[in-house]
Amino acid sequence: MLRKTDGTDQCAIATTRIVALDRARTFITLLVLIHHSMVNYTHFGSGDKARWLGFDLVVLFNDSFFMACMFLISGLFVHDSLMRRGGTNFIVGRAWRLGIPYLVSILVLMPVAYYPTFLRYHLPGTTDFNFFHFWWHTLTIGPWPSGPAWFLWVLLALNILAAAVWSLRPRLLKGLGQVIFAVRDQPMTAFAAFLMVSLASYVPMRLIFGDASWFDPGGFPLPIQTSRILLYAVYFFTGVGIGVASLRTGIFAENGEVASRWLLWLGYALAFYGVILLLVYAHHNWIDFNNPPAWWEVAYAVAFALFSAAMTFALPATFLRFAKARLSVLDAMRPSAYGIFLLHYIFIIYLQYLVYDYTWPAGVKAAVVFAGTLAASWTLTIALRRIPVVARMI
Repeated sequence: MLRKTDGTDQCAIATTRIVALDRARTFITLLVLIHHSMVNYTHFGSGDKARWLGFDLVVLFNDSFFMACMFLISGLFVHDSLMRRGGTNFIVGRAWRLGIPYLVSILVLMPVAYYPTFLRYHLPGTTDFNFFHFWWHTLTIGPWPSGPAWFLWVLLALNILAAAVWSLRPRLLKGLGQVIFAVRDQPMTAFAAFLMVSLASYVPMRLIFGDASWFDPGGFPLPIQTSRILLYAVYFFTGVGIGVASLRTGIFAENGEVASRWLLWLGYALAFYGVILLLVYAHHNWIDFNNPPAWWEVAYAVAFALFSAAMTFALPATFLRFAKARLSVLDAMRPSAYGIFLLHYIFIIYLQYLVYDYTWPAGVKAAVVFAGTLAASWTLTIALRRIPVVARMI
C-alpha cells in the first residue's frame, strides 16, 4: 500500500520553478522538432530525395543523447512530487498528465499524422480507404505506430516504478540521494561515476540486442529501443536521486561545481562525438558495412554511452551556469513545450509531403518544415490551453 506523507520530511519542497532546468527541458523539446524536421533529408532517410550530409551529423548527435537526457531531467522532480502528494495521488496525477495524452496520441494524433503516408503509397483507385477506414485498420490490423508518444508510456512506467520504490523501500531512494549529494563538490568524481553507470547500463544491452532491435509487445504501440531500456531507466533514477536531497543546493545547484565546469563537460562530449564520427566513417569506408567486427561494435557502444553521459552533464550544466541570462524564446515557449511535443508530428509529416514535389535544396525544405511545425504546434497548443481541462493536462 502506498504510504502517505505528513509533509514534515526535512527534504525541501520547491515552491518556485527552477528556470535553468525548465529551459533545459524546453530546449530538448526544440531539439526533438529539429530532429524530426531534418531526419527525412538525411542520407539514411526514406522519403524525400533531397539530402544534406550536415543533417546526418545533427540527427546522429541528437539521437545519441537527447532522450536519455530527457529521462534524467524528468526524474529530477519526482521525489518532491511524491513527498508533496503522496504515492497514490502522485500516480493519479502522472496518469492524467502522461497516460491520457499517450492514449490521445495513439488513438487520434498518430493516425492523423500517418494518414498522408498511407495516401502517398496507396494511389487513388488502388484502395477505398478513407480516413476512418484507415483509422480502424490501424487499430485492428496494424501497423499501429506510436510515433514520439513512446516516450510518454515509458516515462509513466518509470514514474509508477519510482512510486512503488518510494512506498515499499524508501531507504533506497534516500540512500541514492545521499550518495549523489555527497559528491556535489567533487564534480570529476561524479562525472566519472556517471560515465561508468552509462557504460554498464548500455554497452551489454547494445552487444546483446544490437541497436536496431525494438521491444514492441504484441504489436501494441508500446515500443522502446531494446538496447536503451536500462539506459533510460538508469538516467531516470539518477535524476530521481539528484532530486531527493535538494535541486537548489545539490549537484545541480546554479552556483555548484558541476555548473561551473559546463565547458569542460561540453568539451568531453564533443571529443566523444568525434570518436563516434570516426567509427561511423570506418563503418562506411574501411570495414564490412553489413557485418562489422566485434571490436567495432564494442567501440561504438562505449563511445555512444560516454557521449550520452557527457552531454547529459553538459546540457543542464550550461543552462544552470547561464541561469541569469535572457533567453526569451525558450522562456516564452516553456508553458507550451509539452503541447508542442505532443502535436508536432502531425505538422512535420504534412509539411514534408507538402514540399515533397518541389526541387528545393534539403536545407530549404527542412527550414520550411521546422518553422511551419513550430509555429503551427505552438499556436494550436496556446489555443488548446485556453480550455481549462486541457490546460491542467498539458
